[in-house]
Amino acid sequence: MTSPDPLSTEISRHIWATRYRAPGETGINASWQRVARAIAAAERQEPARWTERFFGLLDQFRFLPGGRILAGAGTEHRVTLFNCFVMGEIADDLVSIFDALKEGALTMQQGGGVGYDFSTLRPAGMVAAATGSIASGPVSFMHIWDAMCATMLSTGARRGAMMATLRCDHPDIETFVDAKRDPAVLRHFNLSVQVSDDFMAAVAADRDWPLVFPLRQDRPEGERLAAYPLRVLHEGETAEDDVIQRRWSGTAAPVPCRTIRTVKARELWQRILRAAYDTAEPGVLFVDTINRENTLADRETLAATNPCGEIPLPPYGACDLGSLNLAAFVASPFAGDARLDLAALADSAQLAVRFLDNVIDVSRYPLPAQAEQARRTRRIGLGITGLADALVLLGLHYDSEAARALAVHAMQAIRDAAYRASVDLAREKGAFPDLDREAFLASGFCLRLPGAIRDAIAAHGIRNSHLLAIAPAGTISLLANNISSGIEPIFAAAVERRVLETDGCYRTHRVIDHACQQWQQRGRAGMPPALVEARQIDPLAHLHMQAALQPCVDNAISKTINVAVDTPFERFADLYRQAHVLGLKGCTVFRPNPVTGAILSLSSQDEQVHCCGLEREAD
Repeated sequence: MTSPDPLSTEISRHIWATRYRAPGETGINASWQRVARAIAAAERQEPARWTERFFGLLDQFRFLPGGRILAGAGTEHRVTLFNCFVMGEIADDLVSIFDALKEGALTMQQGGGVGYDFSTLRPAGMVAAATGSIASGPVSFMHIWDAMCATMLSTGARRGAMMATLRCDHPDIETFVDAKRDPAVLRHFNLSVQVSDDFMAAVAADRDWPLVFPLRQDRPEGERLAAYPLRVLHEGETAEDDVIQRRWSGTAAPVPCRTIRTVKARELWQRILRAAYDTAEPGVLFVDTINRENTLADRETLAATNPCGEIPLPPYGACDLGSLNLAAFVASPFAGDARLDLAALADSAQLAVRFLDNVIDVSRYPLPAQAEQARRTRRIGLGITGLADALVLLGLHYDSEAARALAVHAMQAIRDAAYRASVDLAREKGAFPDLDREAFLASGFCLRLPGAIRDAIAAHGIRNSHLLAIAPAGTISLLANNISSGIEPIFAAAVERRVLETDGCYRTHRVIDHACQQWQQRGRAGMPPALVEARQIDPLAHLHMQAALQPCVDNAISKTINVAVDTPFERFADLYRQAHVLGLKGCTVFRPNPVTGAILSLSSQDEQVHCCGLEREAD
């Protein structure tokens, strides 16, 4: 027996009708039945029983699968159920570059966002001896991708999302950093700099920082630079001093790299942060932390993420996402005995792992390489949303030790339940093919798992290489009657949101926060006592919440630290320094600015589209 249609707000009904409703469906219960049946089709035994259980998981927004799953599962559309992909390595020749562009187009055609590491492309000004042509650099090729994305997704209620990353030691890093100062260019890209520990150490010590590029192994002297002369040698130096061994993007071991020029590390860091301060981009990926924590560090080096940054992925890796709605697990909200039902949360996490694991088997894949990568590692990304609303329902202030402790307890319960479920699935269906148990258990993340779980992995293997990620979950959180998204604080008790229509135009909705709705439905005036709006929260509270949860997450966390427009640059910059010290995998600080405007607004005037805005999120 199905429950009444739970869509209680205008915007949730609009989101469902324009993004997730399949033809003929009269309510979201029908959508949930369709999705549950499609995902249960992967079960060899008792698919009807699993359909019922998956429907119960979805019912009343307890679990919110990624938007591509909601929109595509059980339909006749030739679409992927994965929200996003990191694409293959871009080899440094014209044929390979346009092959990579084609692969991106085919992936976006089926609904997947894409991420790329452009570090493999030669810097602007390098001359190829074979043709005499001069390289235009990675940023110039990014414009081609941007045009492709705009052309393919010029209509409809969902925009394409792309991520571009570049190494902090690539000779074109400054061009990359400043690329979006022009508000008319690269609007379909999010940009992130791959920042290494060596670079952060050089910044701290105010050292020089060499910008380098690999020598061609087949023709070490076959290329030269037209725009950048080699570094001038000082007394006592030799030409060999210009060659540095670096493990470059796409290489399994260090390779000889030519020093193109040298900059001051601190000046480059300031340039990165000034661009972020002025334009909200680029973000920062702390790639050494990402790779130290990677459970597959023995066989892959991660250099790119999906468009919102919560899933660092290898070439052709995919995001299989879903979020548990913490607000749905609060018992006795607003009462003195209000509590988060951790047992029910853990039970739902176990079932959600099976659900997401099945997605790997029932989904279509735009490219064979994506299917192969997904099935070899069986990555999934189970996370949380509605955290801030859950805290309000529990009477906890977002910026409090009690709130962070509650969030950690919830994430630990999900982590442990998810890993146990994956071990059970390995016993039932087999471990992921690329598993090396000894190397897996030696990874930075797995060393923190409880001993009983580590022993179970050693004995039985594990079904999924990665299990946990915290996505922005913006669109699906609106669908769930406007719960707070991801681990973000509540932006405001009431807000005007512009939502993209199927005709490419915008419609403005007046939206009330979910916790406020619950408060008012109980006949109470004003706002709940624990509700605090994002503008009232110290930026460090954002950082500390992310840092508290990151040790429990084997992928990463999508988090935007919002600061006021009048925030001093020095304080803005210090947030990035602290993010590195706290062991975060990435950092994005958003300050309203003339280029991107504001992500959300209390009124709809002057609001502009931000790179991670609702219609750009890979919902």
